[in-house]
Amino acid sequence: PISQGCAGLPFPAHSLSVVPFATMLNARKKIVKEKGATPTDLEEEVAKALLDIEVSPSSDIKADLRDVVISGAKEIEVGKSGVAVVIHVPFRVWKIVRKIQGRLIRELEKKFNRKHIILVANRTILDLNFKRKGLKVRPRSRTLTSVHESILEDVVGPTEIVGKRTRISVDGTKLLKVYLDPKDKEKENIESRLNTYAAVYKKLTNKEAVFLFPEA
Repeated sequence: PISQGCAGLPFPAHSLSVVPFATMLNARKKIVKEKGATPTDLEEEVAKALLDIEVSPSSDIKADLRDVVISGAKEIEVGKSGVAVVIHVPFRVWKIVRKIQGRLIRELEKKFNRKHIILVANRTILDLNFKRKGLKVRPRSRTLTSVHESILEDVVGPTEIVGKRTRISVDGTKLLKVYLDPKDKEKENIESRLNTYAAVYKKLTNKEAVFLFPEA
């Protein structure tokens, strides 16, 4: 089929869809999946949102976002407060993400209808069979405990953790109490995110935790 261009010149109708298709292809470059797995609709939505922020003239983090890619995205139910979107990024780009974490979360939440966005780095846990993988020593950063500690810091970022306590109940179950920096209490609706932090941490580590601010 032939359509009329703005100067009255004919051009193929299929050329009208070139721009969105090109955008989709560019957004795909923002996704790095293992073994070429197909991205989910949510992952493509996140990738497009990242690209939109990157090309926005008003964005002050566009330069930082050039090298940022994602490796996955999932929605996690958070009690009565709805759904959070957990976005995983390769560890190699985490240093960049950490630097702009607060601003990136704000920009993404605008695009995801104010759903809480949580950014987490991919980390590999090495079990006690690490010698079979050719390693003489298991790096401490690869132990289960260390990886879970890092996930905890990722989940609450950019807020800092100022203290942790573990409470053991009579039946032996453990509950981790995580105290967040009180100077962030009034900032960026952190208080409303506490349940989200607990739900996401539980989903990623299978450990119970409560998040709170120290009493003045």
